[in-house]
Amino acid sequence: MNQFIMKNGLVLFGGAMQGLGMGLFLFPQSIPSGGAGGIAILLHYWLEIGMGPALWIVNSVMLLFGVKILGKRFAVWTFAGITMTSLSVDFFQANLSVTNRNLYIDLVVGSILLGIGIGILMRQGVSNGGFGVIAIIISNGRNILPGKPLFILNSLIFVVTAAVISWEIILLALISQWISTTVVDFICRIEFIPSYKLSWRKKT
Repeated sequence: MNQFIMKNGLVLFGGAMQGLGMGLFLFPQSIPSGGAGGIAILLHYWLEIGMGPALWIVNSVMLLFGVKILGKRFAVWTFAGITMTSLSVDFFQANLSVTNRNLYIDLVVGSILLGIGIGILMRQGVSNGGFGVIAIIISNGRNILPGKPLFILNSLIFVVTAAVISWEIILLALISQWISTTVVDFICRIEFIPSYKLSWRKKT
């Protein structure tokens, strides 16, 4: 029970940190936070769907793919994480604001917060949603850290997003991904954050 409570707290905290980085720093500058974030920006651009709901829709679709391989327990925890992230994005966008914005400060701070959130989630064996699901499958299949596959997959979406909206954002998006995925791998390496995977690799 203590492990369950600790894991639940870390998943919600990781989701909130991810939402803080995206909602308060990256999305206001139209910087995609990842593959799911890039698709969410496209949905917002084309269909005028709010960023929080758009992100939840994209993440949920990817989660349906992951559940077939990683099992229902993985899906439940990931669903909790992506829901917390989507709610946090809307909350921080509606209730907090940054005065005297600076693009590069927003880029660095948002990317670090994003990486911390994703790293905490992945350390618990939980995906951050979107292409994080595929990154975890690749990471466990090849026994590598998840940062590199996550960077490659997300970069492909950035190219599409930039082609539709603006090529100027692709460099910012790639820098954001490099910062955040570096933080993800750092979080996954360190020992002081407890890891409670609860056998999520086994399908249930």
